[in-house]
This record gives sequence, structure tokens and C-alpha cells, in this order.
Amino acid sequence: MSSERLIYLPLGGAGEIGMNCYVYGYGKPEKERLIVVDIGVAFPDMDSTPGVDLILPDISWLEERRDRIEAVFITHAHEDHIGAIAHTYGRLEAPIFARVFTANHAKRKMAENGHPADAVTVVEAWPDQVDAGPFKVGFLPISHSIPESSGLVIDSPKGRVIHSGDFKLDRTPLVGEAWDPELWGEVSKGGVKALVCDSTNVFSPHAGRSEVTVGPEIEKMMNAATGMVVATTFASNVARVKTLAEAGERAGRSIVLLGRAMKRMVEASIESGVLTEFPQVVAPEDARSIPRENLLLLVTGSQGERRAASAQLARGKYMGLEMKKGDTFLFSSKTIPGNERGVIQIMNAFSEIGVDIVDDNSGHYHVSGHANRPDLEEMHAVVKPQILIPMHGEHRHLREHTKIADAKGMQGILAVNGMMIDLSGNEPKVAEYVETGRTYLDGSVQIGALDGVVRDRIRMALNGHVVVTLIIDEQDEPLGDPWCETMGIAETGSSNAPLVEILEADLSQFLGRADPKTMRDDEALEQALRRTVRKTAQDEIGKKPEVTVIISRLT
Repeated sequence: MSSERLIYLPLGGAGEIGMNCYVYGYGKPEKERLIVVDIGVAFPDMDSTPGVDLILPDISWLEERRDRIEAVFITHAHEDHIGAIAHTYGRLEAPIFARVFTANHAKRKMAENGHPADAVTVVEAWPDQVDAGPFKVGFLPISHSIPESSGLVIDSPKGRVIHSGDFKLDRTPLVGEAWDPELWGEVSKGGVKALVCDSTNVFSPHAGRSEVTVGPEIEKMMNAATGMVVATTFASNVARVKTLAEAGERAGRSIVLLGRAMKRMVEASIESGVLTEFPQVVAPEDARSIPRENLLLLVTGSQGERRAASAQLARGKYMGLEMKKGDTFLFSSKTIPGNERGVIQIMNAFSEIGVDIVDDNSGHYHVSGHANRPDLEEMHAVVKPQILIPMHGEHRHLREHTKIADAKGMQGILAVNGMMIDLSGNEPKVAEYVETGRTYLDGSVQIGALDGVVRDRIRMALNGHVVVTLIIDEQDEPLGDPWCETMGIAETGSSNAPLVEILEADLSQFLGRADPKTMRDDEALEQALRRTVRKTAQDEIGKKPEVTVIISRLT
């Protein structure tokens, strides 16, 4: 029996939606040559990750084996698949391969972060393949909500693996390649060891709808609207942006693009040749002279992002344009779970102005970019894999997808982040468990999820902060009384006296009875002062704040 093995290891995206990062390896255990599929991000929220800019997969395991990485392959240009590519390049320094549209975005990200753009190599679609150590990898076109999405055909000495990437079975996608079951069947006819498959919409019981069905409904809505129409969707959903723009044009409206991401995505699509015949757009400053009933604004911020164009319009003006009573705002997208609060805030702000809100509750103005359950079953039937490994989903999605595989006679295995699967034999098996986690991009630096930075922010947000300053003389005696500064807590407590004065009085009392041993030991003194502050605060305001103690000794 060969001592080499074929492994699959998710570091992100398996057990969650977002932050996709998958590793394949071939060789002797602990000597495998590796390839990486996607390095994406997840997005923070103020409840669990306050102040964080982006969430990245923890690539420590990969970094320790950087000399064994042959290449990184990016399936498509969504942020949850490409967003961390530049933030991790310095730690991996592996060549990056992508199709032209995706490479356009990857190169831009690399340049913005001071990395060489030529680290990204443009490759053609299947049947072209890239040699990467023991692997040969090809990009197999598939439809999705962004141009040039691809599954990956990964050939190894142990057989062929197909990594689906994100996909839907759309034969009329308007932008990008259509679903081609004949091509996928041809690629699969020699036998597929494993299909690693998107699981996002596994609970949706009806077959997915084509993008082509959306345009007529949007046009009908725009014709009925009496004022200005503003529409938002994911900027990366170029097909939808084009659908909206063309519907607006047919309804006699001038098109305005608002938001950096929206402009950038359209430009990149035109530059890479995936977008043609896009309606002519007018600049925001020129739009002010056009009658409102003849305007369509296409804006960023479909998920309630507070700095995006839609949120700024909800707060007042943006680029000299503003919403008024009688206007219409269209959400042509699905709200990602967790973003509901931000979206509802924007809806309510527009409602107060008198703007009519149209969302996707009717099902007329949005179609998903992911395969529903019948579509997944069709993919299974076309590829006919020996093994099915669900990915791109929360644990409940992966489990349900595994059940479908088992019911269809395939070998399904539920692999979450950190679970290394050995695909070498006739049955998949867990080879080992790898420690995984998250890394936070906080401003311009990366911090670990366990570094305590975010934890401290949450604690301060919940309980406030007190700074205690104390000066001690050469005889280990207080030089004057300690003083306190508070932040984020009530100024007056239950005693109806200033909280700072009560804290300082209690601290002075403690120092008056503290023993010499405590006064000589900074650590013991700091702990005692902290306990005093927290107890007094609890009694006065019902909160135990975070406490920083500064002790200065005269020498």
C-alpha cells in the first residue's frame, strides 16, 4: 500500500458562512505538498467584534508549512473567498492563480497592500490546467452571482477531486458563464473521487430561479414609481447591477452609480471583458439637474453598512443627492443573517422621510446565487462522486447535505474547520484535527482572537472604565490621595454624590489601613485597589467596571 495520502482540510468556511479557506495536500504524512483554495474574510459586528475591520482565517498551520505550499487558487472574486488574499500573502508568499476578472481584483488588493501584483497569474478556463507539484488544477466555469466563478478540477495521483466553489444552476445568467451540465458531465465521466460542494441553500426546497426572471419585474416596478428610484444590491453581483441599470434605462431613467465598490466592480467587469453594453451612466453632480422621476441611483449598502451610500442617503445627503417623500428604495438582495438590524434602521430612516420601501419579501426582485436543494441533487447526479464533502455552510447546512449524500448512496462526510480528511482509500476518514480559529484585522495590524483586545473592548463597552492613579513616596507611603478618572459610566450613584468622589474616598480609606507588605508590593497593591473600585462601583451603580491602576513610586 502506498504511503502517500490525499488530504482535504478546511481552515474556514466549513461550519460557518464566510471566511472560506480550504487546503488540499498529497504526499507522505507531514510531508504533503499543499495547495490552497480561496482565502476569504468574514465581517465583524459591534456585538461580538467591536472596532474590528475584517475577520480572517487563522493560517498558522499553513504558515508553519509555507515551504510546502505550491499555489493558491481563487475560485471567484467575492470577499468571503478573496478578501484575505493580500493580508496573508506576506506570511505565505505562494503564487496565486485566478481567472482574469478575479485576478483583476486580486491584483488591485495586492497593490493596495504593498505586495507585487505579478504574484497573481491569470489562467484560462478548462481545459487549461496549472501544474502545482503533484496536482494539476483547472478552472471549470459555473454560474454564480459574480462573473467568472469557477469550480476547480483537482487531479492528483489518488484521483480527481472537484471543488464546486459557490454556484447555482443558471442557464441564462445574463453575465458570466451559464451552467453547462454536458461540460461538467464530460469532466466527471472518468470518475470523481470526491465532490466538495457548496451547501448554502440546502434547506431551500424549490429549484433556483434564473437571473433573467428578475428584469421584467424590476422594470414593472420602476415604471410604476412616480419619484426617484434608488436600488441597492451587492456590488459584486454584476449581473443584477446590469439588470437594474437596463430596467431603469427601459423605464426612461438616467443611471447613476454611487459608492466606491459599485463603481470599481463595474469598471473591473468592463476592463476584463465580462460586462458589455452597460447603459450609459451620469455623474452625481450632473444628476442634480435631471428631474427626479427620471433618475435611478444604483448604490452600495445592501447589508446596512453604516458608511455605504444607502446609509448615508438615509441620514441625509450623499454626493449632493437626497431622498424625498414619494421616492422609492429597492433592496434587490437578500439580507445576510446578522445584518438585519442595520438594514431595518435604514428602512425606518427612509420611512420617516416618506420613501416607499420595496424588498424581496415578494420574491420578485432577487434570486439567490447559490444552488437550492434540487439543484444540489442535480449536481450530484451529473458528477456522481464517490465521496461528497459539504462545505460553505453552517454546521446545520453541512449535516443536512451529508444526509442527502447518504440517502443517494454516496459516502458523505461532515468535515468542519480543522478536521483533516484522508481521501486516499475507498472510504474517507478523519486523519487528524488541526487547531483553527480567527484572526482580526484591527486597523492596520492583525491580532489573534485570543489576544484579549476584543475581549477588553467588549468588557469596557458593557461596564465602563475607571483609571486609578496613585503616587507613593520613598517610605512606601501614599503621596496625597489617589484620584480616579471614569469613562462610560454614570457620574452619580445611589448615594446621590459624585461617583468619583466616593471611589476616591473608599480608596483613601483602604490605603489608610493597608499593611506595609501590601504597600511595598505593586502587584498586590494594584489588585487590592482594583477590588475596591469594583466593589464600590457595584454598590453605587450596579456595575463592575474595567479598572486600570497606575502606581508611580518616587525614588
